[in-house]
Amino acid sequence: MKILLADTDHLESLSILFDQYRVFYGQVSDIKAAKEFLKERFQHHDSVVFVAQDKGEIIGFTQLYPSFSSVSMKRVWILNDLYVKESHRRQKVATLLINAAQDYAKQSGAVRIVLATHISNTTAQKLYESQGYIKDVEFDYYALRLQ
Repeated sequence: MKILLADTDHLESLSILFDQYRVFYGQVSDIKAAKEFLKERFQHHDSVVFVAQDKGEIIGFTQLYPSFSSVSMKRVWILNDLYVKESHRRQKVATLLINAAQDYAKQSGAVRIVLATHISNTTAQKLYESQGYIKDVEFDYYALRLQ
């Protein structure tokens, strides 16, 4: 198994997996839109994507979005997406992807990685906590839905 920094060469396979990730979160399947969305991220350098590849097949990915902390005046990465094909879960693929993201963030001089997961996703919560992520109890986070 290999963890690779994704690029447009991975777009076809990654789009299918990205679509499965969106369906997992209750969205309607739309591989064409998924491909276009990822293509734009690559073209505009809006995100960093790592893929897990096993025998040439992409079996998982994580996507990081850049941000900054004004207080620390340092880069922050948002670990926005993490998904592993059901057939490859419980094989440490997610851990390998998180480790790649963490290494990348450190190399970029980031002060931290932040993430959110659904309250009911206890499997993900256990994974993140096992990697040293701490649930924030100091700040309340808010969101304003625009669409």
